[in-house]
Amino acid sequence: MSTPLSSLAHLVNHQIRLAARPVGMPKASDWSHTTEPVAEPAEGGVTLKTLALSLDPAMRGWMNEGKSYIPPVGIGEVMRAGGVGVVVASKSDKFAVGDHVSAGFGVQEYLTLAPADFKRAGLLKIDLRAGSLTQWLNVLGMPGMTGYFGLMDVGQPQAGETVVVSGAAGAVGQTVGQMAKIKGCRVVGIAGGAAKCEWVVKELGFDACIDYKAGPGAVRAGLKEHCPGGVDIYFDNVGGDILDDVLARINRKARIIICGAISQYNNTTAVQGPKNYLSLLVNRARMEGIVVFDYADRNHLAVAEMAGYLKDGRMKSKEDVVVGLQTFPDTLLKLFNGENFGKLVLEVAKG
Repeated sequence: MSTPLSSLAHLVNHQIRLAARPVGMPKASDWSHTTEPVAEPAEGGVTLKTLALSLDPAMRGWMNEGKSYIPPVGIGEVMRAGGVGVVVASKSDKFAVGDHVSAGFGVQEYLTLAPADFKRAGLLKIDLRAGSLTQWLNVLGMPGMTGYFGLMDVGQPQAGETVVVSGAAGAVGQTVGQMAKIKGCRVVGIAGGAAKCEWVVKELGFDACIDYKAGPGAVRAGLKEHCPGGVDIYFDNVGGDILDDVLARINRKARIIICGAISQYNNTTAVQGPKNYLSLLVNRARMEGIVVFDYADRNHLAVAEMAGYLKDGRMKSKEDVVVGLQTFPDTLLKLFNGENFGKLVLEVAKG
């Protein structure tokens, strides 16, 4: 459809760009705040307004130089971020003004895409009847897809098995634990603080949750108490000492899914690898990484399944929403300080 574009002329796009590669925790000087006019779409293209952005631990890795599963954000580039938004101008027969979409928006207020960029940006229509905007950044978005395919494809859970998930109150962890319960597993979470642990058990239905902030040895003691028969699947979001504690409790043929290592992302020295890795040998166990982009062609299947669970109440979705694009540098740090409670979302504009 064709849309009058005169309304774009007065709009200004506020952006946050990577100014320097962080050493340790990102600081204010690692970012630059810029503006530019909102571009009109080319033939077949669209202009999108950002409504909300997904803030994820993986963003810290995207800021680093070096080989990874995705190229680093370049110095001077708009910071990479997935998000949800609305079409405000269209020269495309695939997207109409008013359509809600998900895409790699970046940390900015507007995004204009040519047709050739649609696939690269992951531009997709989203159905708000399946879930709210924030749920499309959580259970129905990248974190949910990570949790779903990491557990189901890599973990291959069987009813009656014991599943442990770290970062249990976070975006990926809450999906993993609830999916494991739906599939008939015993689920033990690891989270930081009594309030998060209580929520994980009482609201999400985990069988138990270990508070890693309860003191030295809390995780080891908690695993001994709550996993007396050992651990069959461990979904790791944190790495470090907690990974070693779980490796000491795994069963024969256990599966360890490496999703992230948030405890290590801001290290200024070498990343701490697992000391107990020989437990993999002794127990004939398997450790495998999960990168959500590998499953993009099957996302629609996972979305359909989990939207059903949201609708019938078997799955819940908690988001921690912070308002204001300009708060991004400080809001991002909540992930690494353990301050977010649920999926961290940055609201850029009202839907």
